[in-house]
Amino acid sequence: MRGLAGKGVVVTGAARGIGFEVARRFLAEGSQLFLCDRDGEKLAEAAAQLSSDGEVGSAVCDVGQEDQVESMAAAAKDFLGRVDVLVNNAGVAAIAPVLSETAPEWDEILRVNLRGCFLVARAVGASMAQSGGGAIVNMSSTNGLVAEVGYAAYNASKAGLLLFSQTMAVELAPLGVRVNCVCPGYIVTPMSEQLDDPAFVRAYVRENIPLGRTGTPGDVASAVAFLASEESAFITGTSLVVDGGQLSHSGAHWSPGRAPEVAGS
Repeated sequence: MRGLAGKGVVVTGAARGIGFEVARRFLAEGSQLFLCDRDGEKLAEAAAQLSSDGEVGSAVCDVGQEDQVESMAAAAKDFLGRVDVLVNNAGVAAIAPVLSETAPEWDEILRVNLRGCFLVARAVGASMAQSGGGAIVNMSSTNGLVAEVGYAAYNASKAGLLLFSQTMAVELAPLGVRVNCVCPGYIVTPMSEQLDDPAFVRAYVRENIPLGRTGTPGDVASAVAFLASEESAFITGTSLVVDGGQLSHSGAHWSPGRAPEVAGS
């Protein structure tokens, strides 16, 4: 992808799933990586695996904690020299109907998914603005575009992330920083494979996804790489849906009870 070789890239929620695949894609493009995740053990494993293809920095960080984010952003700048790309991928989800969801459950999802994205984007975006620009890719979801029953907090966090990203894109454009979102649909990860029965997956794909298959972390990584590259130099404030045509097909979302792909998982 044009313009990614040699770039300093920060990926949050990078220990597994989509985040790990995004990191691997940037490494393959010749970028320099700095990873963060709040699971220190998984993060160390991911960094060690990726380091076989190049030097990789990392820091344990809960993106919802301001002091940890500030320390992570400083460490990333020290390691990379400058940060050219931020992939805000960290996130959590939980099944909880509106009338039975507790305030602490709601707060935790919004704390990580929305507050966390804001804190990281603010810290790293300031560094980008000072060094002449960059690209931020925030990980939203088709849950931010169409509601899924049982995921009110997750839906709200991902919808809020879309408008936050548009606002940030307008504010940072004069500083040379582009801000966009990726909205994955049904992406198969180790977590989803444990949760979903194969028969359900086959029926779901047949009924809902025009391209006839589920997505992969690699599909999402390709979209992220595009939005971070010079190939998208005139694109900011937009959202790229990666769902195999599902939303265009029916405007429907997946069945209640199936956990959505959680960025960072």
